[in-house]
Amino acid sequence: MASIRILGTGGTISSRSTADGGLVASERIEEVIGTLSRRHTISVRDVMVSGSFQLQFSDLRAIARAAREAVLDPTVDGVVITHGTDTMEETSFLLDLVHASPKPVVFTGSSRPADSAAPDGPQNLEEAVEAAASPELRDAGVLVSFAGVIRSARGLRNASTLGTNPFAGGTEVAHFIGDTLHVTARPLRPAPLSMPNEDFDTVRVDIIDCSLGAGTDLFSHAVQVGSNAVILSGTGLGNAGPGFSEAVQDAVRSGCFVVLSTRVPDGPVVPTYGSGGGTDLVRAGAIPSGDLKPPQARILAALLTSQPATPEQILHALTAFPGRTAAGTEGVADPTR
Repeated sequence: MASIRILGTGGTISSRSTADGGLVASERIEEVIGTLSRRHTISVRDVMVSGSFQLQFSDLRAIARAAREAVLDPTVDGVVITHGTDTMEETSFLLDLVHASPKPVVFTGSSRPADSAAPDGPQNLEEAVEAAASPELRDAGVLVSFAGVIRSARGLRNASTLGTNPFAGGTEVAHFIGDTLHVTARPLRPAPLSMPNEDFDTVRVDIIDCSLGAGTDLFSHAVQVGSNAVILSGTGLGNAGPGFSEAVQDAVRSGCFVVLSTRVPDGPVVPTYGSGGGTDLVRAGAIPSGDLKPPQARILAALLTSQPATPEQILHALTAFPGRTAAGTEGVADPTR
């Protein structure tokens, strides 16, 4: 038996239908855990009750603080955080970046609301508690447990609007067969970064789309209104159209960090093309995001620029990511990361 702290933040798992037909996060964590079996000792805390699409950076900092306090409690063996799926990839990644404890922190939620005819929240929560209680998942960082599959927070992405398990990406760390947890891999993790400070609440990082035919007006506007960093959502291996390399150069000279990511769901950014493509963007000062897609690259840039950081520190944080290993084996760095 383990001692598990459950932190509630809202999301669909705490939502019920309202008279006008819209779902609203309304249940406190004591209500959410009503069907939970008590195989482990459970303590709870509401951090907030909100739809995750409403969260601000200040809310993410509050969740990070609550998780840090929980893992520092010597009576707690692991932490579960209930959260909406809309922005779970952002919040879980921020916590993974700063997680310095061997204790597991496991995010979960639901695709169907609490008052659904067949809610999936109770089973997801049950499995998340088992994952947080597992000694095999110590030192695995921050994880996301959904529909019987447990993934690393880094690389996670919301890949389906209606799927029972909306997430893809990351490393599949474990899965359930019946009620039994099978750990299949352990992500090797870089050293934790510093916790977000109050400046994180007001940092501004914009994502600019570089789709076919896109101009640089929105990018230049973001720089002019004071963005601390801009994430380019490039095409392919990390490319943008005419004018972007010149705009990147101007932005970097003005003190705005530029990170080059890609809209492609799988694979890292590999600057390859000239004629204003990825190699020219990097030459102009853009920092390639490695394996991180725009939403998670934005979180990393927000954390680092609020502290603040140098371009070299941002590049190191984006690329210093060890490879993956099978459970119980030694790992080596993945040269494509």
